[in-house]
Amino acid sequence: MENKVKFYNTLTGKVETFVPNEEGKVKMYTCGPTVYHFAHIGNLRTYIMEDVLEKTLRYAGYQVKRVMNITDVGHLSSDADTGEDKMLKGAKREHKTVMQIAKYYTDAFFEDCRKLNIGRPEIVEPATNCIDEFIHMIEVLLEKGYAYIAGDNVYFDTSKLENYYVFSSQSEKELMVGVRDDVSEDTNKRNKSDFVLWFTKSKFDNQELKWNSPWGTGYPGWHIECSCISMKHLGESMDIHCGGVDNIFPHHTNEIAQSESYTGHKWCNYWFHVHHLNDKSGKMSKSKGEFLTASLLEEKGYPALVYRMFCLQSHYRKPLEFSYEVMDNVAAAYDKLLKAVERLEDKGELDREAFDCYKNKFLEAVASDLNTAMGITVIYELLKDSINDKTKLALIRSFDEVLSLNLTGGSRKNDTEVDPEFEQYILEKIEERKAAKKAKDFAKADEIRSKLAEQGILLEDTREGVKWRKA
Repeated sequence: MENKVKFYNTLTGKVETFVPNEEGKVKMYTCGPTVYHFAHIGNLRTYIMEDVLEKTLRYAGYQVKRVMNITDVGHLSSDADTGEDKMLKGAKREHKTVMQIAKYYTDAFFEDCRKLNIGRPEIVEPATNCIDEFIHMIEVLLEKGYAYIAGDNVYFDTSKLENYYVFSSQSEKELMVGVRDDVSEDTNKRNKSDFVLWFTKSKFDNQELKWNSPWGTGYPGWHIECSCISMKHLGESMDIHCGGVDNIFPHHTNEIAQSESYTGHKWCNYWFHVHHLNDKSGKMSKSKGEFLTASLLEEKGYPALVYRMFCLQSHYRKPLEFSYEVMDNVAAAYDKLLKAVERLEDKGELDREAFDCYKNKFLEAVASDLNTAMGITVIYELLKDSINDKTKLALIRSFDEVLSLNLTGGSRKNDTEVDPEFEQYILEKIEERKAAKKAKDFAKADEIRSKLAEQGILLEDTREGVKWRKA
């Protein structure tokens, strides 16, 4: 039986109790990265909190099916269909093909996710896999009168909708704040808010990725991909759509417009958005030149999980300001917490009453609009309690199903007792995985980790190296 989870629904502007379309099951979609560069830590904050949402839902008893797209075509440097193609920009910067860029930065993204204990969604789909689905949806939108052809491009006609600005009562002018003024206006559009579904005429003569379509050789607009990829794997209705607050307009607004025009009914009930990470100069972005990545933090001495804890100690709906001074404080607190857990001894009898009490207290915290800071506070309360170490360790392992901070990595005393031959096999596989990661063969590294997990051995990447334990 699943427990109730509450979180802020951007669509209604309220914290609501989550009720899925199908009892006990959640269909969840995450806007994935545009893989033209490394993810900066502001991007990664969003993925951390989406990961926490999924794990909270699972912890509360739901079955979760999560889909993520990989944008490897069609995302222009302005989200309003203007500027330069981001993938082309990355390819020119590094003198590689677009597909080489996409492969490299997709692998880099999932390596960052691994370091941060961000679970990989059940389904990950690159946009370039779904051209047929894009074309089909556009054909239906044209047939229904929601789209038009102008200048050989295909556009969605926002004037056909009674309420295009579904996320807010703000005016168009207010919503357009942040859309760049230094790009040329698309004179093919009937309305300023119309958006491209398919490009055939583009200022990029050297656009590398193009496909045949009923409207000529071209490529899809960015907004169409999430609608089609979600429907391909989740059907024509889903429960939760996630992203950063910068996705709200125009990206998610456009997704709803085209999806509900295509299906003729409501598409998604709950919209989950994570706020910006800022530094002292403002919102972090890739356009500032050098930008902070998980790898750069590691080079400066901050393990990835210190950054995860930094994010969890704040609330996802509040802007979070990054500074090295705060990171130093978080690193010290994380070390102290790990040492406190490491001193616990896994022996004695489990106190079931205390276990249930604290588990409910933790679940109540994280299920209340993802109050992860309160969830961490519950751990500190637990450590001060007089209940036995066995129960404390069991609870901390349980809480870490959501927090994913590797809190019990060094705390179980008998978890490395296996016969010598099997131990040698484990150590060889760890070295093999290390070599695969060094060679950037992350698929092989993940395969080794999964194979060991099937054999009852869990790997944990720590600051001191890879540790293993029995499941």
